[in-house]
Amino acid sequence: MARPRVRPARRAALHGTPGLLVPALVAGVAAALAVAPAWAVASPTVTAVALAAEPGDPGDPGDPGGDPGTDPTEATPTVDPTTTEPAPTSPPPTEEIPPTTPPPATTTPPAPTTTAPEPVPTTTAPTTTAPAPPPVGPPPVVAPPPPGQPAASPLGVRVTTDDVVLTPAYWNAASTVTTLRVTVTNTGGRPEQIRLAYTLPPGLTDAGTPGCASAGGGSHRCGEWTTAPGAQFRASIRVRVAGTAWRSMPLSGSVRVTATAPGVAATGDDEGFAVLFPPGPPVPGISLRADEVLFDISGAPTTLGVRLGNTGKVDAAGRVDVVLPAGVTVTDPPAGCAAAAPNRTRCELGTVPAGRTVDLSLPVTASAEAQRRAPLAGAVVARLDPRSGRDRQVQMSFRITAAAALATPAAVGAPAPTGSQGVVAAAAAAEDDDTSVHRTAVTLIGVSGVLVVLALALATTSLRRRAGGSATDPVARPAEE
Repeated sequence: MARPRVRPARRAALHGTPGLLVPALVAGVAAALAVAPAWAVASPTVTAVALAAEPGDPGDPGDPGGDPGTDPTEATPTVDPTTTEPAPTSPPPTEEIPPTTPPPATTTPPAPTTTAPEPVPTTTAPTTTAPAPPPVGPPPVVAPPPPGQPAASPLGVRVTTDDVVLTPAYWNAASTVTTLRVTVTNTGGRPEQIRLAYTLPPGLTDAGTPGCASAGGGSHRCGEWTTAPGAQFRASIRVRVAGTAWRSMPLSGSVRVTATAPGVAATGDDEGFAVLFPPGPPVPGISLRADEVLFDISGAPTTLGVRLGNTGKVDAAGRVDVVLPAGVTVTDPPAGCAAAAPNRTRCELGTVPAGRTVDLSLPVTASAEAQRRAPLAGAVVARLDPRSGRDRQVQMSFRITAAAALATPAAVGAPAPTGSQGVVAAAAAAEDDDTSVHRTAVTLIGVSGVLVVLALALATTSLRRRAGGSATDPVARPAEE
């Protein structure tokens, strides 16, 4: 049997290959030209991070200037006034974002690898598949955006914000100045001019951020930055939080950035931020002590001692009210004290720092009738009022005694005084002078009479002894014969 001829067939295949190769090359070049502009927009050249120059650098269009100092104790408006000033041209100050530290490398040993058993070789020859030739024809046409929808902008911008976090020191201040940090990133493929605006909630006001101006209603506008593609920076906005802002919590605000470029549609991004307060307001602790009042035998004025302590963690305004019984009054009250009623004296002690004690001394006097009725009782009412939160009040009573009321009454026979000896000592001084001479004379006469009686008794006894001795003497008689 004769062999078939295969050479003519191979020659025919070789002749058909150049005919397919030329259309394939033309289609590949057309596809490359169509995709190249999209690659150029999606993968721009990354430049260095754009940072605002230090204040005073020449040629810096966004020189923010110095940061004016603020007084944290001045009065704080809760709503920004409406202004008609032109939009600011300089951006707020920026700062470099600290680099992130990569996580430490793990020391876990790699898992052991297992080797699969080699397959048994087969004698069947592998089959080969020729790649499909590229399609021949013009590149695909991209459909235009529908009517009324703007074309995609090559600009891009993203903003992220940190929360306004207040420390426990907020409860001990009339107002607190803190910082709102904003991070801005140019996510587009070309240089952009980025503007920033922010809105503060009630109780928060701008504390003098350079490059920003009020737009009314709590809104503020800032100047613009010129940024390169991929640039990222952080801006600091100084805000003042009023000491009464906690009464309106929860509070939150917003920040918005807008990116523009010549001949391109603008784009923007916005993000909110929260105002976080510490636990509180804390309640102040209070302690009170009043000393006993003692009038000595002379009945002279004495002193009432009061001690008010703030045992809490915040400062508070202190006040003490002293209530006295009838006949006992405060004479010559010290500074800050005044009569609030006939029997009440009020003392404003000012701010009592946390952990401190204030001592108060009040001179008091008592009438003769009040000292005669002693012991008596008085009362002290103390209050601590912090800047935020509820006030605390405590009261106590104290004892009033008089030494004159405890004195020994006069001897029987003498006119008895209506009060104690100490109380009526001044009134009966002249009367005592007259009766003392009479009493002394009577005493001397009595003593003299007693002495005379004793002398007569001794003399009589001595004579009787002598007379009895002479009568009993023995008589000598002669002896009998």
